[in-house]
Amino acid sequence: MKLEFTNTRHVGSSKRSVWIGGLLMLGMANLGLASDAVQGEVKSFKSPNGLEERCVILNHIPGGVYSDEDKATESRYCQIDIYDADTAMCPKLRSTSPATFIYDLKHGPLAGKQAEFEQTVCPRGEVVVKEAKDAPTDFKVTMNANNASATFAPASLLYYHFARYFDAYTHVPVSVFRTIDRDIHEQRISARGLAWSAKNPALKMNNAAWLELAKVEKNPKAYAELSELFTSDMQQVFGILMRIEGKRYGEEINGTRKSGWGKGQNFDFQQTPAFTALRSEKPLAKAIEPVVAKGHAAGQVVLWMQELTEITLLDYIFSQQDRVGNIDYVEYWYSKQNGEISHIKAMDRQHQPTVDAILLKRTFLNDNDAGGKKKYSNFSKITGMLEATRHYNGKTYQRLQQLAKDVGQKGPLYVYLQTSFGLSDVQLQLATANIQQAAAILFNSCQAKKLRFDLDPDAFLLDGKTTEQTVACEAT
Repeated sequence: MKLEFTNTRHVGSSKRSVWIGGLLMLGMANLGLASDAVQGEVKSFKSPNGLEERCVILNHIPGGVYSDEDKATESRYCQIDIYDADTAMCPKLRSTSPATFIYDLKHGPLAGKQAEFEQTVCPRGEVVVKEAKDAPTDFKVTMNANNASATFAPASLLYYHFARYFDAYTHVPVSVFRTIDRDIHEQRISARGLAWSAKNPALKMNNAAWLELAKVEKNPKAYAELSELFTSDMQQVFGILMRIEGKRYGEEINGTRKSGWGKGQNFDFQQTPAFTALRSEKPLAKAIEPVVAKGHAAGQVVLWMQELTEITLLDYIFSQQDRVGNIDYVEYWYSKQNGEISHIKAMDRQHQPTVDAILLKRTFLNDNDAGGKKKYSNFSKITGMLEATRHYNGKTYQRLQQLAKDVGQKGPLYVYLQTSFGLSDVQLQLATANIQQAAAILFNSCQAKKLRFDLDPDAFLLDGKTTEQTVACEAT
């Protein structure tokens, strides 16, 4: 049986039917797919076709630590009007997945000239251009097509909010939910991305992704994971807005990758300097000695160790399959002020570092979109990263145990995860099962006295040492 309802719209000379109805909804449930049913504060925009587009600042996770900058960034993203003459959109012509770069043209040489920017600047494929005010904001959609890399847009939302729950040192970028009229997106972005990427042989996977996206925007029924790309009425695509910042780490964090993609490079990852210290059973001061001897600052090593515990934990919970080789950093000046550690970005020219400041790299976890789906390979789990860990932050550990207890009892955190991200039952069950398994692994290490609670980067940077804490293994 096939149920069809036709809703015809005209855009220029095009005419297309939108397929919705009972069979589609059944298919979504059976396939265990996410949807656009997110919850939060909504800002609306009207497309030229009369569609009401949504930007949604998702509800904040209970107990999460959100900075004023986080909140301001959320608000700024949801003020972006892609139909304003000072806003231009370019297809991403690099890497392997399809995405949209959104530029602010105000105060630049092409202010108010959206069409000219998109026709003359976008084909160059640059990420930062002199014709724009600043680096672009990314609009990223879900796309799992043959010959293209896997992406799942809601994963970026999951990482953002759960990083705030763990009050992570690792910087995970702010992201918000956004819908765009699919006709507009196809005409201004996908068709151009397909045409321009075809001219560059190095963009083979990128071109394959644009080919699939352009095809299914014209015919949504052609895409198997329908509800993860289109709104429930099939008239809009949805994804997330975020901004990438930082430079790519070298082998010191991303590893050599000599063993090839998959399990091999994830085992290579565990041989990086800070990860070897993280796996050492010795007290922290002894664990970092071999790494410091190779020229890495002690404070940097301890900061990296903390960040690695957060990365491996988040990747375990959300079944991330594409972490290695995709970890970035931003440099910060760290200094002591009034008995506390403070830090500012090294590129922040409004503030000068104090004479005793030291330059450290902080990890920016920008690329989080190959997680959240059952079909993705969970390499943190497969290669035993949590089981190998011997040093941990007591606060991070306790927050994990509290989270596992809550989802087991279907408490407020479980309800938040269930209702906020548009996840299917399959995806919800995957995340909750991973939370409980991660908590159990670290609980067993704690019970066996294999886990030292001695990771506290701020304390180490302040005093050059940390005091190993006694932490209750069970949730308190």
